[in-house]
Amino acid sequence: MEKVAWRVEGMDCNTCALHIHKYLEKKGMQDVKVNFATGHVSFENPKGEKESTLASGIQDLGYEIVEHKREKIRKPWFRSHLQRFWFCFPFTALLMSHMIPGLHLHWLMNHWVQLALTLPVYVVGMGYFGRSAWKSLRNSMPNMNVLITIGATAAFIYSLYGSLTGQPEKYLFYETAATILTLVFLGNYLEEASIGSTQRELNKLVKSQKVMATMIAFDDQHQEQLFEVENTALRVGDLILIKSGEQVPIDCKILWGEVHVNEAILTGESAPIRKQKKDGLIGGSLITDGTVKAQVTAIGEDTVLSGIIQLVRQAQGEKPPIQQLADRISAVFIPVVLGIAALTFGLTWIFKGEFSVALLNSIAVLVIACPCAMGLATPAAIAVGLGRAARNGILFRNATSLELFKSIRRVVFDKTGTLTTGKFEIAGYKVESIEKVEGIEEVEFKQIAYSLEKYSNHPIAACITQSWKTNDEIKWKQIEEVKGLGMRAVDAEGRTYVAGSYKAAMECTTESEHNVYILRAGKLLGWIDVKDQVRPEAKSVIEHLHGRGIQTVLLSGDRQSKCETLAKELGIDTVLAEQTPEQKLERIGAWSSEMPTAMVGDGINDAPALAKATIGISLNDASQIAMQTAQVVLMNKGLKNLPMALGLGRHTYLTIQQNLFWAFAYNIVAIPVAAFGFLEPTWGALIMGLSDVVLAINSVRLFVKKVY
Repeated sequence: MEKVAWRVEGMDCNTCALHIHKYLEKKGMQDVKVNFATGHVSFENPKGEKESTLASGIQDLGYEIVEHKREKIRKPWFRSHLQRFWFCFPFTALLMSHMIPGLHLHWLMNHWVQLALTLPVYVVGMGYFGRSAWKSLRNSMPNMNVLITIGATAAFIYSLYGSLTGQPEKYLFYETAATILTLVFLGNYLEEASIGSTQRELNKLVKSQKVMATMIAFDDQHQEQLFEVENTALRVGDLILIKSGEQVPIDCKILWGEVHVNEAILTGESAPIRKQKKDGLIGGSLITDGTVKAQVTAIGEDTVLSGIIQLVRQAQGEKPPIQQLADRISAVFIPVVLGIAALTFGLTWIFKGEFSVALLNSIAVLVIACPCAMGLATPAAIAVGLGRAARNGILFRNATSLELFKSIRRVVFDKTGTLTTGKFEIAGYKVESIEKVEGIEEVEFKQIAYSLEKYSNHPIAACITQSWKTNDEIKWKQIEEVKGLGMRAVDAEGRTYVAGSYKAAMECTTESEHNVYILRAGKLLGWIDVKDQVRPEAKSVIEHLHGRGIQTVLLSGDRQSKCETLAKELGIDTVLAEQTPEQKLERIGAWSSEMPTAMVGDGINDAPALAKATIGISLNDASQIAMQTAQVVLMNKGLKNLPMALGLGRHTYLTIQQNLFWAFAYNIVAIPVAAFGFLEPTWGALIMGLSDVVLAINSVRLFVKKVY
């Protein structure tokens, strides 16, 4: 199924996003995500509908798709709200100058002068608000600009009628029309600037994608030649030179040299990491010391940094459950406000008998109403939360995970590679019953162990293959990894080999304390013990969780005695050892139904449990299946950022609640105040614009707020 991603310009509020969402769903698109705060739109196109047709439909709604801009479209005079504001400001300032004490410009009270000053503002305002409003009404999807257009037009036409009929003293509201348009332009600019600030962490990642690179080429004499090129021009397999102080231009593998790398842009950890030959370098990281020659391994969307940016954008487009109420209200908000404005006009005229007062009150209702606030409440907070998380090496696959973190009461840990470093070394081994061929018992045992374990991604297997690497490996006829057991293979002679846990050797020995047992044709050949290191941050993380009243559980397939020793050392509440993947899945399912439960794991065995948990958390050095299954990935190769992930989730949800409270409270209070005549349209326009700024500022606090 084709996946389409666009960037759309011209969305002013969540109502605009809802219009685009409804249009695409009407056209049969699936998994539609529209984020007006970032301008990103994505959807699946199951019917293979032409993108140009869909783009044309969205453009007819009044929005511009960056990837499908029409070639012969006339460029507007003003390209931003700030430019429109500064054009309108001098005219509006003159109209409002009579409010300045001691300034008596009597000629400004002439209604023809006021018409001349208002007309340019009105034309510019209708060029933006009016055109957008007309397109939305034409498609039966009224947006916020309908309110602004009706309010400003009512004041302008009412005043124009007075001028043309020779009774301007009764109908002089030109300044109201101009002020509404000018202040809304200012409010929209402030809103855009505020929303832009919520994207700053993601923008830093985006900017780091485009840098210059030193490319290595060879002339006809096979001499190295160096060329400065943009990293977007590089291709997989190209050779590049990276020196101390330079940014790694793109994902690559070191062929020569040794460096120290700061990967803070990806992991949040500024301590340099030593990298040498055959190690990978991630584009965007910084070389703090040393020089290397490297080969490009990934470009474009295949790079790690592009994947992170895409993941964050995708998560920002997700709507957590708390947003659904705001969306339902936003969908009917504008028709309701139009109804309230009409009712205000009618009742005021009936009871007060003054047409001009009724008109001003209804205009105030139109311009004070702010559907943007309800739509902005969630996206602004999520943008900041996800941006700060990405900057600190925490990746959320969806926005729902942020909301779910607020109620996590239990965290379940796997043992190997999660609470421990996963970096093993062989502590001992014993050859039990290999056929007695002089001088090869140990060699053959190591050969068998290596040949089996090289096909496994488990950290213990990696330790064995690194320690006992040989070129004389066995060529298997068949080999597979059995979850919860180990590796099983068949050689050319039809004999079955197993490298696995005690469960694989239960019928051959009663010694259950060893890590790996090697069997051939059902007979025990020997065992291997390894030792692992506890992650240095594990104990402090467990203590932090306990301080928050969160239960901790160690759930592992390892031996009971080893798990109990580790749990005692770290202070973990509950231990369940010797669990198969099926048992882990069953346990996690039961616990998640009791209370919100997070699972932290890193191996293939953990993947089903990660998917079943309320929230699955994986480490970035975990197996690919574990990373793909988890909803949250910690990029710093450890548990250090787990408290921050939990805290960001909790405080992001709190910020969303605060924003929604303000948005609803603002409209609930402001609209009646305007309807009863206690608020002039001029002040209403200013307050409406500032209401969104309040939400953005509250959201931006997440950048610096202590969350754990």
